[in-house]
Amino acid sequence: EDACQAHGSTYKGRKAGSLGDAAGFSFYFTKNLGAYGEGGMITTNNPEIARKAKMIRDHGSEKRYYHEMLGWNGRLDELQAAALRIKLKHLDEWNVMRKNNAEYYRKNMKGLDITLPFEGKGNQAVYHLFVIRLHERDALREYLSAHGIGTGIHYPVPIHLQECYKDISDGKGSLPITEKITQEILSLPMYAELATEQIDWVVNNIRDFMRKR
Repeated sequence: EDACQAHGSTYKGRKAGSLGDAAGFSFYFTKNLGAYGEGGMITTNNPEIARKAKMIRDHGSEKRYYHEMLGWNGRLDELQAAALRIKLKHLDEWNVMRKNNAEYYRKNMKGLDITLPFEGKGNQAVYHLFVIRLHERDALREYLSAHGIGTGIHYPVPIHLQECYKDISDGKGSLPITEKITQEILSLPMYAELATEQIDWVVNNIRDFMRKR
């Protein structure tokens, strides 16, 4: 289960990280729960998966100086763990703030010819990102930038068109929906402390763009 951007989200009452045999979380500093550098965590209730994961993170070793498999040095350092331990206490509060910001975006962008994020039945998102879709994505991004509003594209190149997968991919045109979406998505500013006045500024500029297009 890829839970890297889903800290605290739920599906049918179950937390992300508990849905599969194992899950991966990222603690990159921009995540809902971020360290002060790089970090990550695997969750599982399977003892054998836990044993292998611990070995892989420690050079493939279960006993010091004895290596049963190839592994990496993937041990979380104490500084990152200390920061995460403090910030974890605030995660639920920050997620509520993100959800409120997302709802404020949706409320104020209603009626625009833009596809907005939504939560399906039984889902509870935590809005690591707030991603919209529209055909004039690049023009809107340039317009917002000219008015001091930063945006992102997550992600501009789909996996099957990445150079590292060219030997196993059917190439351009093989996943037309994915390729279309990557040309239309735009991530608007989103973080827990985002003020309603800031969202108003973003939305008002989007509305101005849509009127002038």
